[in-house]
Amino acid sequence: MRWYAVALLTAPLLTTAILFVLSLTSHTFLPTILTTKEPIAVVLTGVVLGLVVCFFEELGWTGFATPTLRKRYGIFATGLFMGLLWGLWHLPLFSGSASSSAAVTPPLYLAVLLFSWLPAYRVLMIWVYDRTKSLLVVMLMHASLAAGQLILIPPAVSGVPMLTFDLAFAAVLWVIVIAIAVANGGQLSRQPLTTPVV
Repeated sequence: MRWYAVALLTAPLLTTAILFVLSLTSHTFLPTILTTKEPIAVVLTGVVLGLVVCFFEELGWTGFATPTLRKRYGIFATGLFMGLLWGLWHLPLFSGSASSSAAVTPPLYLAVLLFSWLPAYRVLMIWVYDRTKSLLVVMLMHASLAAGQLILIPPAVSGVPMLTFDLAFAAVLWVIVIAIAVANGGQLSRQPLTTPVV
């Protein structure tokens, strides 16, 4: 059960904590769920989109690519490589928001948006997969990230405020990755990859 808790709570709790800290500087950062007039619709949309999209994405990312790469590389190298590919995968989705990022140039906006925290989160996802060998747990971890962002991050947060959030989120995720590695004697892997189970 603890791995389900890690999968379901990591991203939403971190997102909420960072938004609350940033909201001390601007009310723009208050989580959407607290300011919307339709909280049930926001939650249902986030959960449904998170589950549907992440189920199909993780069939490829974790169901196929992770076991293949883990035969040759460690968790960190696999996660970093897949995290960068994951960022490129989302490039078409976020390129529109980059053009409306106002004070921030679109290339810088996209670089921070797609490559500051996605690799760190993918490393954590692969670390969880290495411990559980469960595709379902990783699907839920991805779904909680997507749903949490849709439910929590206010639509008004863009441009410099969005970069601020992304950099804070990335910093916290990389600290977690480093802490896990240090706690495990400088490495993330515990055992060789075995056949996955759902």
